[in-house]
Amino acid sequence: MAPLIAGQDRMRLGRWEGGRFKYPGRAPARITRALPKQPAAVLVHGLDGAVATLCLDLDTSKAEQSVVDADAARLGELLNGCGLRYVEDSSPSGGRHLYVPLAERLNGAAARELVEALGYRAVSLDPGPHQNVAAGCIRVPGSAHKRGGHQTLTTRLTEAYDILKRRNPAAALDRLRSALAPELMRLRKDKTRSAKAATTAHTAAGPEDSPGRHSRSPLAATARSGLYDTNLYAGRSEARQAVLAHLAATGWSLQHVRHELRTPELAGLAALYHGKEGRLLDSEWDKALAYAQNLPQKTASSRGRTSHPRNSDTSRLLTRGGAAVGSKAAVRELVNDLENFLHVSLDPQLARLGREGHSLRLLMRSILGYMRAEETQLLELGCRSLAVSLGKHHGTTAALLTRLVELSDGILSKLEDARGTKADLYLIELPDKHRAAVNDLSWRKGKIYGIRPVFRALGDIAALVYEGIERARFSPSTADIIRSSGCGDTSVSQALKDMAALGMIHRSGDGTWHITATTSLTELAKRLGVYEDYLDHIARNRADRAKWHARLSRHDPEQNLSEEDIHDAERDEWWLPPPDADPARWSKHLYQAA
Repeated sequence: MAPLIAGQDRMRLGRWEGGRFKYPGRAPARITRALPKQPAAVLVHGLDGAVATLCLDLDTSKAEQSVVDADAARLGELLNGCGLRYVEDSSPSGGRHLYVPLAERLNGAAARELVEALGYRAVSLDPGPHQNVAAGCIRVPGSAHKRGGHQTLTTRLTEAYDILKRRNPAAALDRLRSALAPELMRLRKDKTRSAKAATTAHTAAGPEDSPGRHSRSPLAATARSGLYDTNLYAGRSEARQAVLAHLAATGWSLQHVRHELRTPELAGLAALYHGKEGRLLDSEWDKALAYAQNLPQKTASSRGRTSHPRNSDTSRLLTRGGAAVGSKAAVRELVNDLENFLHVSLDPQLARLGREGHSLRLLMRSILGYMRAEETQLLELGCRSLAVSLGKHHGTTAALLTRLVELSDGILSKLEDARGTKADLYLIELPDKHRAAVNDLSWRKGKIYGIRPVFRALGDIAALVYEGIERARFSPSTADIIRSSGCGDTSVSQALKDMAALGMIHRSGDGTWHITATTSLTELAKRLGVYEDYLDHIARNRADRAKWHARLSRHDPEQNLSEEDIHDAERDEWWLPPPDADPARWSKHLYQAA
């Protein structure tokens, strides 16, 4: 089978060098029918850089054994669903290899992109064989292992030979690309971000621009792979507890954790339990929850004195409604009228401002969403709370909020500045001069959103286009969406293309666009890698508020003694010695008392 898997008729023989097992590239041997006496690996790429077989290497050095087995099953299900046949073998160390033979040789860069995208689905996948055109190699079924034993064929021999001879057509590979559209988009964005970070490595970067912000945290990697730093955690129990505390601090619930243990996101955590999660999870979750609840106070007491009060926001995650103006039903009707005015009048005005205008439109939608949830016209709006619903930095959100007050033509008014633990107070109303524009319009169906997590990856224009399809009274055409969204033709067309590739929307035969109801935006956000950013954003806000509240409590005049409590300037607090006192003795006693 080696010639049918390899990209060329060459193999590399393995040897131990300096305590490590390597496959040196000096004088690669020709593949023969004789089994090599030492471990050997065939070259994946041909002389032209193309590959004849996609080689998926699932390695136990990257994840726990149970995670490797689950990844192999998951990838097998994906390949079968796309109509791709594959050959599978297993290693004495517990690793797995999946070989996907191709009828047409595939460019090395395209093969690498596919394998790296599959790595988002399987944490144990090592893309190394496809990342080096000159030296990429893999051990094939029958090859000796460095620790003893051989690579064992899992697929039946006759079936494996048939798969390698009657190879997969290009159409099946296209179906795999379509199935991996979210992962391919995420991969390209990550590479673009890494390239930008490399070019600006010597310039100052803010918290939103730093490369580390987009890298997966060590605890998240442990939750996926089951591997942990033995210098930090003494054993599996401590590593599990650290992951659970991280999840509790970012707002997860026990039910959510139980559900995600069956998914790749927490497959490593499940592996750390070794099948005992039913007995241990409840008690360990209670400990993690108690620790997470005390964490803000610990962080504030240890770091709060070094932070400046102006570095933190004064809002809470959820807004607190003030005194309601009118009944709740009246507020709901007002929100409906404001939505109509937003679409018929305010949106076209803001759309003329370009990129800033799109952000302002989504900010107004976020405010109306808060208003509907709180059922009041008076809202305490903090920049950090709005930043979560916009997917932007709170500094950017503060500038946009000030700008929106100026451009909203009386709809949004600031009544009070932030004070203590309370955020800025705003009044949202529809001035009488605008009521005529909405009195004869019927209310729009559906909910109003700012930026849902998935659009942190797709952008503001995609969010507006999706809303145009989701909330339209009739299924819109491309021209209708361009007209209603107020965005450019090219931007709308690209957003439609991207969302259609991700399965979020689809186009019917009459040219109109529809929402694909079976696509979960939350699951898609996880596949695109932005859902974790969303949860981290919320966690950062909570930590900032904890620091701010701790500082306020330390400087609360009701809890701290003032100078007047200790000293009264109008009261004489000194005394004179009695008239018959010996001056020498009095001076001595005064000195001792001092």
